[in-house]
Amino acid sequence: MAHRLGVSGSIIFSNPELYSELFWKGIEHIEIGEFLNEEALNKFLALSRQHQVSFGVHSPLFRGDSKYDLIEKVQFDSKYAWKQLELEAKRMSALGMEYLLVHFPYFKEEVLTDTNILIEEGLKKLRYIQEQYSIDIICEPKLGLNRSPAGINYLDKFPIEIWAKYNIKICIDIGDYMIATKEQIFNYLLKWREFIKVVHLHNVHYEGDGYIWIPVHPTQENSNYYKIEKIIQFLAQSKDVLFIFEHTPETNPSEAFIDEGYRWVSSLVK
Repeated sequence: MAHRLGVSGSIIFSNPELYSELFWKGIEHIEIGEFLNEEALNKFLALSRQHQVSFGVHSPLFRGDSKYDLIEKVQFDSKYAWKQLELEAKRMSALGMEYLLVHFPYFKEEVLTDTNILIEEGLKKLRYIQEQYSIDIICEPKLGLNRSPAGINYLDKFPIEIWAKYNIKICIDIGDYMIATKEQIFNYLLKWREFIKVVHLHNVHYEGDGYIWIPVHPTQENSNYYKIEKIIQFLAQSKDVLFIFEHTPETNPSEAFIDEGYRWVSSLVK
């Protein structure tokens, strides 16, 4: 299977009134989560069948549920988070979901405990869910609070031969990785190349203390934005990668700008 291009529900904040905006011409896959309710979920499922695109779920399935709590409590108790994840896998596997994507490993900040043990304990549970429900689990390492790179650094230090035992694939969020690793990004990506199955595509627009995910575009290579052409080309060296356009709508990018970025990425990875 060759690389595929997909769109994230993030571009419309999973708003059911705007689902039609997800089905770009030539797109083969949708990744979506945080549905408002059952009605919104059912509407999406009907549309995905109609358009004949595959889909993956970015946990949580429903807005307001656990998103970051598998290793330590952020908003919910970890036991609750694991139970929720298993229920999502069971339900969505039966409905044809291609994979379930989870924020793992996620650490709010640096910790004093042995993070290799914490990560492996999580991998055991993820493998159980993957095998029990015949569904791929994809792990997305994330920045913690105040852009803490702790989780991404802990994964980088984790023994690759232990990770390989559990047969779990990885999602690289280009934005998070560029913020966390800066010019060291290729050192971080090289280790995990054979496990990378999903890439979240966006650039970063800083605003005060915050930042916004913006569409990728070739003009960013000659500007103050992160330069991601070589990163995309590097990630395209992994096998059968899903490149997911995952910007958010706050900056109100034009359709032309988004489409130019889409064509650019397509030319880099196809």
